[in-house]
Amino acid sequence: MCSSDLIKGVRKAMAQAMVSSAFTAPHVTEWVQVDATRTVEFVERLRGRREFRDLKVSPLLVLARAVTLALRRTPIINSYWDDAAQEVVIRGGVNLGIAAATPRGLVVPNIKGADAMSMVELGSAIGDLVAVAREGRTQPADMAGGTFTITNVGVFGVDGGTPIINPGESAILCFGQIADRPWVVDGELAVRKVTTLTLSFDHRHIDGEAGSRFLADVAAILEDPATGLVF
Repeated sequence: MCSSDLIKGVRKAMAQAMVSSAFTAPHVTEWVQVDATRTVEFVERLRGRREFRDLKVSPLLVLARAVTLALRRTPIINSYWDDAAQEVVIRGGVNLGIAAATPRGLVVPNIKGADAMSMVELGSAIGDLVAVAREGRTQPADMAGGTFTITNVGVFGVDGGTPIINPGESAILCFGQIADRPWVVDGELAVRKVTTLTLSFDHRHIDGEAGSRFLADVAAILEDPATGLVF
């Protein structure tokens, strides 16, 4: 098979999956703007630690950790709708998908058991996942079994979007760019590092209260990473 055929195959599969998801799961989308200044500062501190010396540490790592912690508090987000049984199945662990743009098209490999990982382990797993995807070496097994996905459009300088849920999952979080914005802090106008988080979820079994609670929890950790200690 030539490379052009492979690219067409990947893009065709992606198109079919997205159409199926969009017209099967009734999507609801919510978003929130977040002052991520403390996350940016936290990332700088992590980069200075010996454990993270050989890793690429970015705000995506903090977001990934925030997602796994928030899913513990709202496990319905980490579930799927079993159409045959007409019931909701809550998953026992988090296989965290990271959407990656590659020459082959969009692929969504996932980190198996991300919720059981330390920050160092999670950072290493994200680095390996992205490197393999960019080299075009992502295997079907790497993309199977995902339970929740993060799509990082911020790397393209984009503020946000309305992502489509990956088939077999119930929610997807879009991470916008972190940019300097005017922000009110203690009644005073200041320049802060602000991002937008956008959550799309399956409204068949996830209501607005659960989606909002999950999104608020993720935002709270980005606003102050120490919040994760009490989750």
